[in-house]
Amino acid sequence: MKKVALFSVLAFLVPATAFADSYEIDPMHSQVGFEVRHAMVSTVHGKFDKFSGTLEINDKRPEDDKIVVEIDATSINTGVDKRDGHLKSPDFFDVAKFPKITFVPKIVRATENGKLEVIGDFTMHGVTKSVLVDTVSPDVVNPMDKLKHRGAHATTTINRQDFGVKWNVPLGKGAEEVMVGNDVKIEIDLEVVEKKAAKK
Repeated sequence: MKKVALFSVLAFLVPATAFADSYEIDPMHSQVGFEVRHAMVSTVHGKFDKFSGTLEINDKRPEDDKIVVEIDATSINTGVDKRDGHLKSPDFFDVAKFPKITFVPKIVRATENGKLEVIGDFTMHGVTKSVLVDTVSPDVVNPMDKLKHRGAHATTTINRQDFGVKWNVPLGKGAEEVMVGNDVKIEIDLEVVEKKAAKK
């Protein structure tokens, strides 16, 4: 089981209220980004432009939290159309067959340091793996909309081979001398806002 800090954005510090609150991701103040080595000499940066999520957070009973997060794989954006087209192809994400990347928690538990841990199913490219999540973020009331906001910054590194994304071109005799690195660093900045009264 990998510790994947990526999804630390999905659960938060436990304040002292007894009821579940409903949240949704604020895409205007959130970003899902990644970087990967190219030809072993440079780093390519990209992001997913479309993602969404709903969260039901019970501050007294974190084990009752319900979280569903979806990333639209078709929205991958590295700033180069030709490269993005290749990444959407069967060589990489195969978005025609696997248009979504999802995370669904199975277990949420409080830790001794006052944070939460989430164990859940991360599905990408048709492969689902269980991941362990460290979580962090305070609860803040935004003076502009009077709603509760939560957020987090998180980074992690996954091996794309674990999810069946295997395309590559060898550049030399060494196993690591390839066109595209296997390790993908993922960086998340996420803000969620209360759903109640959000449409007022």
